[in-house]
Amino acid sequence: MTRISRLLAQFLAVLLAVLAVPVSAQEASSPPNAAASPRAKAEAPLSRVADPAVPVDELAHLLIPLTKLELADATDLWLANVRAATQQIADLQADIRRNPAKEGDPRFARLARMVEQRAGLLRRFSMAVDSFERKGGDPARVADLRAYREAVLYEETAQAGTGALAGALVTWLGRSDGGVALLKRIGIALLALGAIVLAARFARGFVHVWLGRFSRLSRLLQNFIATMFFWLFIIVGLLFVLAAIDIDITPLFALIGGASFILAFAFQDTLGNLASGLMILVNQPFDEGDYIDVGGVSGTVQKVSIVATTIATADNKVIVVPNRNVWGNVIVNASASDIRRVDLVFGASYDDPIQEVLDTINAVVAAHPKILSEPEAQVAANELAASAVNYVCRPWVKAEDYLAVYWDLTRQVKEAFDARGLTMPYPQQEVHIKGALPPA
Repeated sequence: MTRISRLLAQFLAVLLAVLAVPVSAQEASSPPNAAASPRAKAEAPLSRVADPAVPVDELAHLLIPLTKLELADATDLWLANVRAATQQIADLQADIRRNPAKEGDPRFARLARMVEQRAGLLRRFSMAVDSFERKGGDPARVADLRAYREAVLYEETAQAGTGALAGALVTWLGRSDGGVALLKRIGIALLALGAIVLAARFARGFVHVWLGRFSRLSRLLQNFIATMFFWLFIIVGLLFVLAAIDIDITPLFALIGGASFILAFAFQDTLGNLASGLMILVNQPFDEGDYIDVGGVSGTVQKVSIVATTIATADNKVIVVPNRNVWGNVIVNASASDIRRVDLVFGASYDDPIQEVLDTINAVVAAHPKILSEPEAQVAANELAASAVNYVCRPWVKAEDYLAVYWDLTRQVKEAFDARGLTMPYPQQEVHIKGALPPA
């Protein structure tokens, strides 16, 4: 990505430079000659291309028109420049080894300057090699040139003394294109990162507000879309920041692409949870704040991420259930409807009149303020059980009043039975013995 942006910038610079040159009517009408032809103007002498003092920006333009053969010669010239500078550094380092330096020896400062100058040569040398490679240069030759550069730097670092390395480091830290430039890039990157995070949070809040206008979207889906937008904003911003500070992110994409199969195999469980999370968000079987029963866990949904669902139980235990276990089981959503039916069973004695029992239960149901009149409550004798006649009581209430009504009716019906002398019998069994008992 960085290389492409550089090429585009170079192309625009050349285009602007061409457009900025005035063309007289005489030049436009006269035929081009050999000395002033565009080809002659575009050809840059290799002596200028390989000049150690050529500015980096100028060299970038001079390399553009060169052919593969010309670039082969240019890389040879730059290799000679780098080798000559490296030879001087090696001679000075050998002299320091033969004649040990004392504190404040000027040779360290001279060595640091030579290393700094050589660093500029290496940068220009790398530019020529990169251009040679892009235009179809011999891959083996390109590999040799780069191997020479890396070997020189590695061997110099391995052989250099502590004083030389310290001097080079101090000099590099003070360079406008060295340590100072690095600090500037780090500062710009940190400021840009902070600005990106703030902008992403603002964008996430705006997306939340905008999605809130659509009543059909659940809060889970709204949170998911806003969160994905937040991270997408962060990732795109980071890519722009890395490109702005000349960090090549192409190897990162290549690494991710090459390792995708291994990652998919290693994270197959996570990918299963991811797919289940997407199914939950799309189908919306429940929302935040709903009371659900799934996979043997009952409670209120607190949060649903892309991989797990967080449920708070009635006794305030927080349980994190993988989405694969949620979507792969039966989901019972007690909050999906606005109203619910309370199902109660009361047992009364066989000796109690059925109508009196029904009137007692109906009176309690009718007196409760939270029970809805529509749909109408059902109260009926449902079963002749072993020890009692079982009566069902099925009133309708608002979903949020379910537990309150359930507990109230259980207590109030028992009190009403006691007040009217009705009996809720214990389990009992009658034993009939046939025949006379044997004498004692």
